[in-house]
Amino acid sequence: MRPGDIEDSMRQALRNSGIDQVLAGGAKPSQLSAVDLDGIELAQTGYDLDGGLVDVHCHLGLGPQGATDRQTTLDQAASAVSAGILGVRDCGAPTDTHWLDAQREAGALVPRLVRAGRHIARPKRYLRGFALELERPQDLPEAVATQARAGDGWVKVVGDWIDRSLGADADITPLWDQALVADAVAAAHENGARITVHTFAHATLNPWIEAGVDCFEHATGADSDQIKEMAARAIAVTPTFLQVDKFPEFAAQAGEKYPRYAATVTALHAGHEQQVAAMYEAGVRLLPGSDAGGSLPHNSLPRELLAWRRAGISDSEIMRLATVSVREFLGLEAHWLGSVTYEANPAENLQYLLNPLAVNLSGAGATQIPEQPVRS
Repeated sequence: MRPGDIEDSMRQALRNSGIDQVLAGGAKPSQLSAVDLDGIELAQTGYDLDGGLVDVHCHLGLGPQGATDRQTTLDQAASAVSAGILGVRDCGAPTDTHWLDAQREAGALVPRLVRAGRHIARPKRYLRGFALELERPQDLPEAVATQARAGDGWVKVVGDWIDRSLGADADITPLWDQALVADAVAAAHENGARITVHTFAHATLNPWIEAGVDCFEHATGADSDQIKEMAARAIAVTPTFLQVDKFPEFAAQAGEKYPRYAATVTALHAGHEQQVAAMYEAGVRLLPGSDAGGSLPHNSLPRELLAWRRAGISDSEIMRLATVSVREFLGLEAHWLGSVTYEANPAENLQYLLNPLAVNLSGAGATQIPEQPVRS
């Protein structure tokens, strides 16, 4: 795609969104005057959030059926940026997305990416078309090493999933035995990467905790002892409220065919808010992640952060976790990302996150145009 094509595409997105504002690059939006498509100057005021938001759990290049084409992937990236998301840990994608870096430099609306390679799972133990599926579980450490070299310092492993082979007794069970878990974590660390693991079930957590895992996605099965151990070992957790909010839907779909699974996800959903509150109180580092890319849209992070209020966390603390804390965790600097302008400081009221006024990406050569704002 030529730079001119990118600009034309962004201008069309602008017209479609109803936002008649084009911002020049290279400075904070609130320090600029802006012009609409007819050259009329517009006033620009608001609160600049340096670095914008960071989403540590989304999947650029992934759709409901698996890998997406390049234009769809660019549309996903633009949707994220338009919601104020300037940094992303791409938490597993079915195809290599390094080509997005050149698009960003050419002026496309693409957040700065930290990649985790492909999800690693087992056949029939994850969503079809999403993951690298290992026929032999003993190949896990080698696969982790390979994905560590393919990514940007992270590896994503699917730790558990429903085992439908158990029939009516089907439930969420671990994919890997304890010895393999330890070898997998070691393989990631030996190859200069950190490792994060998708877990729903309680039984999945202890082997990964003991092996020195760096991060859990969801971790809905964690009990009080495991939460204390996560805090003591500085294991981070991405709570993914919006994804867990879909658990009642999963239970309904399971119906009478998988009653044990339905009961499990129903219970996990019921205890999630209290569990995340306990994690926060224990000192577990909570990471902001939308789990966008399968069924959730890529502009979902503001709504995810609003859901964190249900765990009793203040707006100012949620904003700290979604900006300064997560950048520190990923090793990102705010000036690498850019800035987002809101009507007022979201730390005083998270509702401002739903309607960013303007976005300015750092290091991009073309005009930055916000797409349709996030709506409640």
